[in-house]
Amino acid sequence: MIRAIRSEADYKAALARIDALMDSELGTSEGDELDILTDLVELYEDRGMPMGYPTPLGAIRFRMEQGGLSPRDLIPFIGSRAKVSEVLSGKRPLTMQIARALHANLGIPADVLLQQPGGELPSALTGVEWHRFPIAEMATRGWIETRHNPTAHAEELMRALIRRAGGEHALPVAFYRKNDHARLNAKTDPYALKAWCWEVLARANARPLPVPYTPGIVDLAFLREVAKLSWSNEGPRLAQEFVAKHGIHLICVEHLPRTYLDGAALQLADGTPVIGLTLRYDRLDNFWFCILHELAHVGRHLAGTRGDGFVDDLSLRNVKGTPSDPKEDEADEWAENGLIPSDVWSTSSVKDNPSSLAVMELAQRLGIHPAIVAGRVRHATGNYRLLSHFVGTGAVRKQLFETQT
Repeated sequence: MIRAIRSEADYKAALARIDALMDSELGTSEGDELDILTDLVELYEDRGMPMGYPTPLGAIRFRMEQGGLSPRDLIPFIGSRAKVSEVLSGKRPLTMQIARALHANLGIPADVLLQQPGGELPSALTGVEWHRFPIAEMATRGWIETRHNPTAHAEELMRALIRRAGGEHALPVAFYRKNDHARLNAKTDPYALKAWCWEVLARANARPLPVPYTPGIVDLAFLREVAKLSWSNEGPRLAQEFVAKHGIHLICVEHLPRTYLDGAALQLADGTPVIGLTLRYDRLDNFWFCILHELAHVGRHLAGTRGDGFVDDLSLRNVKGTPSDPKEDEADEWAENGLIPSDVWSTSSVKDNPSSLAVMELAQRLGIHPAIVAGRVRHATGNYRLLSHFVGTGAVRKQLFETQT
């Protein structure tokens, strides 16, 4: 039943109802209700909001101008290109979820977004079912404090981990939406995924880097420098040291059951990039593609905004039915070119004659490990039994897991 908005309680109830109706289709009763409620909210805001506050839309535009952000940069906070356009044109009101994302990631004050002095946004953890986290497994691994019957203390234990990770806004708001990631397996347990990400961020927070990260330093040339470290038998460890010297964390943490995860590109609260790898496939070819893919996200997609983050099941590359995502495609392209330049690959005989001799010749010419060439051939042909003696099975975890798991 729709009624006039005469109080703050009516206003909050209307916003909550708008949030619930946001995906309603035009011409339906729910769509009509959404239109009417939007008009009532706008009328209430025009009449009742305190003077002196910038409008939420004005604050968003100011922050965009201040940070050099484009409408595309707002997609992680608002949800899609179409929704961003509607918000910026004033056709779509801010939901609490969007307001929370803008506050956490762009620093727009909550009272401006709410148009209410002293206003506070609901916690991102509202509605979390704490018992659904894999508490027993996390306690066994030492990620959380060991307790008798740890599941009974799930909220306390998880909140302690979240604090170590940087707080409830350490993960971008997109991580609280279901099926928001194009390279995420549909069977992924979202609670296990968030737990793994928080553990990665907590470890990064506990290990200061020797230098701060300089935005823009990660480009294709940077990726090729990393790839050339592969020639050493200690290549993965050298890569970890190399990125650390450029202000980037590389944290390797074993995947949790039902995460189907290879890697992630995240950020600490101060914007320091964090690459997390699971090493679920303990092979050199897999490691080098994974680290360059996540570095590509750092270089191309994390600059200038705290609102983005990427989690990747790289086994879904080119799998029929997997949604296409431009950013994932760009990261694939950079990773492939960082490992083997496209012009070199297109003219190499190894594509058509994947012999051991051809693999070694190309690897020596580029100064990279033969596993990288073999991995590219296996992916291109779809034949993962080919050249298996080159891919370095069992060569990565012993360097990077150490005593972490």
